[in-house]
Amino acid sequence: MKKTYIQIFTLVFMFCLACESVNNKKETNKTENQDSEDNGNWVSLIQKNSLDGWHYYQDDGNKSGWDINDGVLTFTSENAKGQGDKSLVSDKEYTNFKIHLEWKVSPGSNSGFFWGVKEDMKYEFPYVTGPEIQILDPEVPDGPLIQAGALYGMIAPSKFVTKPAGQWNSYDITIDHRSNKGEVVHNGHKIVEFPLSGEEWDQMVAPTKFNNCDEEPWQNCDFAKFKTGKISIQDHPGVISFRNIKILEL
Repeated sequence: MKKTYIQIFTLVFMFCLACESVNNKKETNKTENQDSEDNGNWVSLIQKNSLDGWHYYQDDGNKSGWDINDGVLTFTSENAKGQGDKSLVSDKEYTNFKIHLEWKVSPGSNSGFFWGVKEDMKYEFPYVTGPEIQILDPEVPDGPLIQAGALYGMIAPSKFVTKPAGQWNSYDITIDHRSNKGEVVHNGHKIVEFPLSGEEWDQMVAPTKFNNCDEEPWQNCDFAKFKTGKISIQDHPGVISFRNIKILEL
């Protein structure tokens, strides 16, 4: 009987070891796959000392104001020259993606991040086609719908986590049309979540200036009509800097 107990114990012990080995292998594969997604497919959108991958909106070769130095991309409005909007737009178009970017502003200044931008001479500004996540000095006394992190004009941040002018802030933004979901994580806090189309989206746009383009001094407006488009960072008065911009297509 004692020998039988020993044999049973040995079999159970060996079975447990085998299960642990399988679980460890699964966890290792899961971790490796996650690392591949998190690291292997992220693409840096900012060079050390080059604007490669970006260009001025509707570039005619005469616009200036942006420069890059040691991986920090900066717009200085006092140095800006040329006619028309001087926002930067990506050379490439995107549909579903996650993007990480870090930004800081001078006192009183602001900017914005846009997606779904369609670059066409009939559209005077990126914001007449692309929705915006606001970038703003937190000391500027604007309303909640246009403070930093807001889906501009439509959804206010659920909490206020913006660092003062002159300090670096981070955005992690998800745009996924397959799940009809947009999300903003600001300095590690999820502050905004929104649909990208449908009845709820239409209701959010309805009271904004983007729903009354004929009343605005714009040439044309097709706001949020394009699922695939360029991303853009905005020119505005002041000094606005960006670094560590990287994107993961979904």
